[in-house]
Amino acid sequence: MRAIAEHGPDVTTERIAEAAGVARAQIYRHFDDATDLQRAIADRATQAITAALRPVWEPQGSALQMIFVAVDAHTGWVAANGELYRYLMRHSQIGRSAGQDAIVDVKTIIARQLTQVFEFYLNAFELDARIADVLSFGVVGLVDSSVTQWLNSPQGIDRPQLTDMLTRWVWHILNDSLRAAGIEIDPDLPLPPPPPATPPA
Repeated sequence: MRAIAEHGPDVTTERIAEAAGVARAQIYRHFDDATDLQRAIADRATQAITAALRPVWEPQGSALQMIFVAVDAHTGWVAANGELYRYLMRHSQIGRSAGQDAIVDVKTIIARQLTQVFEFYLNAFELDARIADVLSFGVVGLVDSSVTQWLNSPQGIDRPQLTDMLTRWVWHILNDSLRAAGIEIDPDLPLPPPPPATPPA
């Protein structure tokens, strides 16, 4: 991980071995080949992202607080681990079966958890919970694609600004869905928390 932070997503195996304080040959005592090493690093990165997004599994407070904390966790991790995130994007399919993608897997895990959260509140408001699935995947896609583009081309937007914008955008999407069904809530008032969930290890 340190070698990627120092040398970027195109880091060589030699650099990784150097950062680990071992010879290149020793690296391959633990991995079959470069592809296996890249897959293992991508797996570690996805685990780190999932751990950083723990607020998604423990939502509490008002609607805006829940959204902000989750978005802030994501933008914070990407900002602090930009080179590792770029590495993950470049190597997310390496060493995997056809159709498998580490980034897609992470987004799916997060979206599935959000689906449960959305279903909880939609049911609480006696609304059609069938929209929870597509709604959660849409929100995850919006946040992830926006943060990825910002990482590559920030356009003078700092992380707090990005986090605030994404928080507003996500709230407007959710609020529009509620208003369309005749439900209005104060985004600053605390909501009852959904049942606790455990993030994947």
